[in-house]
Amino acid sequence: MTNAIRSSGPGSVRILGLDPGLRRTGWGVVACEGARLSHVAHGVITPDTAAPFAERLLVLFEAISEVIALHAPDEAAVEETFMNNNAASALKLGHARACALLAPARAGLPVAEYAATVVKKAVVGTGSADKAQVGFMITRLLPAAGKTTADAADALAVAIAHAHARTARAHLTRVA
Repeated sequence: MTNAIRSSGPGSVRILGLDPGLRRTGWGVVACEGARLSHVAHGVITPDTAAPFAERLLVLFEAISEVIALHAPDEAAVEETFMNNNAASALKLGHARACALLAPARAGLPVAEYAATVVKKAVVGTGSADKAQVGFMITRLLPAAGKTTADAADALAVAIAHAHARTARAHLTRVA
């Protein structure tokens, strides 16, 4: 489930993007050097849906920790939870999201959070883009990633949104 290319060099920053879910958590790592982005790796974590809830969360936490150990990101970014009308589903998603926040924080990484609309706007240009549009743009922006699942594409989009935000912050710091 991993498609990895070691392509970052000195001066680049690796960003881990996470699209948390209890059934499928997408992850993607990009290298950012100035305004240039390159694909490092991506995949999807899929805990056994028949396993007890606590074990599924443990699988998420450990798998994210393994991705961090394997790909050595410098920063992490997590998509914020989309609230729906089902409180039980939202609560369970919140638990999965906690794993996505805690694993990088435990590894000492700074963790940023982005709303889905911000992520879509950074990658597609509109906050109302659908998954197909996000996937299409990921293939254009990161051709080395090849074909991705929707979850992995969303995670790579989160990493790209963070890369754009950090580039903008760096530019504003230089201007001020």
